[in-house]
Amino acid sequence: MSNIIEDLENEKGVQEAHDMALESEVGSRHPSGIEAYYIPTLAVAWSLFQMSLPSILTLTAIHIRTIHLAFAICLTFLSYPTLKNIAKGSPLYILGAKDRFTIIDYLLAIIAPLCVLYLSLDYLGLSSRQGAPLARDVIIGVTLIVLLLEAARRALGPALPVVASVFILYAFFGPYMPEIIAFKGVSVNRFMGQITMSSEGIYGVPLDVSANIVFLFVLFGAMLEKAGGGEYFVQMAFGLLGRFRGGPAKASVVASALTGMISGSSIANTVTTGTFTIPLMKRVGYPDYKAASVEVASSTNGQLTPPIMGAAAFIIAEYTNLKYFEVVQAAAIPALVSYIGLIYITHLEAMKLGLKGLSRDELPNVWSTFKSGIHYLIPLIMLIFELMVLRHSPELSAFRAILLLAVIMLIQQPIKAMLGVHHHGHDAKPGMEGVKGGAMEILDGLISGARNMVGIGVATAAAGIIVGVVTMGLGGLINDIIELLSGGNIILLLLITAVASLILGMGLPTTANYIVMASLTAPVIVTVGGNNGFLVPLIAAHLFVFYFGILADDTPPVGLAAYAAAAIAKSDPIRTGFQGFMYDIRTAILPFMFIFNTEILLIGVDGWAHGLFIFGMCTLGMLAFTSASQNFMLVRNKPWETVLFLIVTFMFMRPQFFSHQYDKYFPSDQKIESINLFVEKVPPIIKEFDERSEELAELKEEFVKLVSLLNEEEKATLQAALKAEALTAEAYETKVSDFVFEQKEAQELLDAIQSFGTSAYYFYPLAFLLYGSLYFMQRIRRSKKE
Repeated sequence: MSNIIEDLENEKGVQEAHDMALESEVGSRHPSGIEAYYIPTLAVAWSLFQMSLPSILTLTAIHIRTIHLAFAICLTFLSYPTLKNIAKGSPLYILGAKDRFTIIDYLLAIIAPLCVLYLSLDYLGLSSRQGAPLARDVIIGVTLIVLLLEAARRALGPALPVVASVFILYAFFGPYMPEIIAFKGVSVNRFMGQITMSSEGIYGVPLDVSANIVFLFVLFGAMLEKAGGGEYFVQMAFGLLGRFRGGPAKASVVASALTGMISGSSIANTVTTGTFTIPLMKRVGYPDYKAASVEVASSTNGQLTPPIMGAAAFIIAEYTNLKYFEVVQAAAIPALVSYIGLIYITHLEAMKLGLKGLSRDELPNVWSTFKSGIHYLIPLIMLIFELMVLRHSPELSAFRAILLLAVIMLIQQPIKAMLGVHHHGHDAKPGMEGVKGGAMEILDGLISGARNMVGIGVATAAAGIIVGVVTMGLGGLINDIIELLSGGNIILLLLITAVASLILGMGLPTTANYIVMASLTAPVIVTVGGNNGFLVPLIAAHLFVFYFGILADDTPPVGLAAYAAAAIAKSDPIRTGFQGFMYDIRTAILPFMFIFNTEILLIGVDGWAHGLFIFGMCTLGMLAFTSASQNFMLVRNKPWETVLFLIVTFMFMRPQFFSHQYDKYFPSDQKIESINLFVEKVPPIIKEFDERSEELAELKEEFVKLVSLLNEEEKATLQAALKAEALTAEAYETKVSDFVFEQKEAQELLDAIQSFGTSAYYFYPLAFLLYGSLYFMQRIRRSKKE
């Protein structure tokens, strides 16, 4: 296995993919001489500053955000040339030079951080003249916005600056737009005050999360990669799965999932694992574009894998006002089911192609590999333990995990040398030489972590411009427009949101895409859903947007992950992107399912047994959908079998749909009795609301709305609503407990609601029967062919 890896590392395609990833993630400039030390020095200083926040420094939030962005924007202008891919003979070549800094880069790398730090340097003055800025404040604010958009263009491409510029223009020229999209507009003073001098624009929640939480998790992942953790996960995946049918593809999926636990970047994941997995997939018989597509699909979904889940997951926690653990908990089943579905896809592809696995001689020994890198699991386990058991803050958990990892990096080489174990494929260094080698790995990790954060820091700040404009009042107009386009139809609204996320995500990184779409569409999903009888928890709406932002990473024709994988596989990048997107359709259905079946997000799920049951049913639904999308189970599907597989998918993943229909068209005595009880008991309860106090008016309105849902035959929805997190916030529960359900007649009403309707679980046995029948029919057909 080590010989194969050494051969792979020398391939031209692999080098091209690594160059592509480096240019995308950390910039393409590599100066020489004394200038070669500028970027690493700044990167180390940034990492040490961020490390000091949970432990040594005590700064206000605004100071932390400004210093964080100052480092990011300075490194952007030093790491990325003004223009890319300029020929040497061109008069503009100096603007695209990768081996030196230009005078323009030096000027911008000084001016931009000073504009960013202005808010901290004159914080008291700016606070005292809030709403009435001086000319100096406006000039510095305009300069900051222009330079931030230029930094975003260099690091992320033109899409985010263009979208932000459209929102800026809309803020000023809204009154002159057609009536249907007209906006009252804002003054220059108000715009600059909110966007550049407050915590509601550039320095808003996204940048705060980037500065306080995301950096440390990215740093942890970078250091674990430099220590050898990424290579260890790949070796373990191959050792466990490489010998099975289509083994390298299965190993690719597992390796990417494990790498996704420590990395939030699709393209970095693709290059890290794809360097080894793609050539081996081709070797056992996968066509080049399918080998690349498997890697793209698995690496793209790496951002779904808890506990890190990319930068956007931390922002979700802030936007939804949930603890990070609750976000991870909600995302757990969809992430696992998505990866199980992809492993099944690789199995079906291998069956179609008649492929086998690798021989044992070509694979690493599982036990030896596990022992050689078991220490890499210690900081990862500690991180998960801190987050999920001790419930410490994400930043403190990451900080402690980094410290433990640093100690391991310092001592691992001397210990490996003593035990005769190789390190990164080479002999480990003993004694102080090994400690020095570990110190250099830590230094490399500090540099890599900071450089990986440049794009995220700039993206969150630039996206803050859009969020700031939306909060000025444009958000309500956008909500009305989106609702108008969807006609109030929740399904059409979700489709519009999904398509918009995919299109926007072609040019935006996942984090920026999520911030923009969550600001525009997530509140509308909740509102329109409620108006149509579907009570959508806020976390479900945000995860919906997050999922489609991730899927945009391999959406042709732009997906960089597809281009990187295609370079390694020597395949057509467009064909690779389309095939990867076809594999990712399995992930695309999950958001539509958990919007309507929130048990998939563990909302309303009581205990481990219930959670495992939901996971099992969702997994079976995913396997059925995979057979439908791949048109294959044991043999090629007949058209009617594909239809039945889709029905089985719905029965496992969204059984409520069938129970709703059953209750609607086959009313039972229980249904009639429950409705009568509502008619009898609701008026006294509403009267009780009136007599209590005015503060119960909002509760009364919600309760009346729920009753109206029953009248519109959305009865089962109300049963779910009583458990739904979106409607049972702590204050709501308290009011209901204190003022309503302590009464005997109201308790009878509650019991009637909870017992109302046919249980969705009644349809699982029918789904099992149908799925089993399809399996045996295909098994009979296969035996006849054999």
